[in-house]
Amino acid sequence: MKQILLATNNLHKVEEIKSILSGLQIELLSLKELELDIEVEEDGKTLEENALKKAREIFRATNIPSLADDTGLEVFALNGEPGVFSARYSGTKATYKSNCEKLLHNLKNVSEEIRKAQFRCVIAFVDKDFETTVEGNCVGKIISEMRGKNGFGYDSVFLPDGFTETFAELSSEEKNIISHRGKALEKMKGVLKQHF
Repeated sequence: MKQILLATNNLHKVEEIKSILSGLQIELLSLKELELDIEVEEDGKTLEENALKKAREIFRATNIPSLADDTGLEVFALNGEPGVFSARYSGTKATYKSNCEKLLHNLKNVSEEIRKAQFRCVIAFVDKDFETTVEGNCVGKIISEMRGKNGFGYDSVFLPDGFTETFAELSSEEKNIISHRGKALEKMKGVLKQHF
């Protein structure tokens, strides 16, 4: 069976990616499962640069085809912030909670009607003599308080269009159908089927 190494130390992402790609005849491995302690610095100016950098570095280090994502929340009233800095929005020791708190603080004088936002996810796949990226997005808005216990990141403040529940209030199955990462991974499924 073909193997793909997921180039992330984020166990929530590993779980989500494995769930969405579960139908493929591919063994998905995590860095943790292989006891690899590799931290790739995300210093790219775009989500695509970061995703490709992570996949390339993990592939170079292991020679196992590698899949990486970079995801950003873009709030239009904040000129696209936090964007590429989403994971470290509230500083180098950022937590999901501190990032959400900073975002809500920065939006405290912005009315809910103009709190439009989108999650964008770029997924990169790197193998010997082959690399590609796909993108998925999900549009919604930022609500004024954290709601829900599921998910991670900004899920508790993001209300997807057409829903009354935040990502953190939806089940993982419901979220994976409509989420930015779910859409990107559905595109990546086609790429992987062709590649292998």
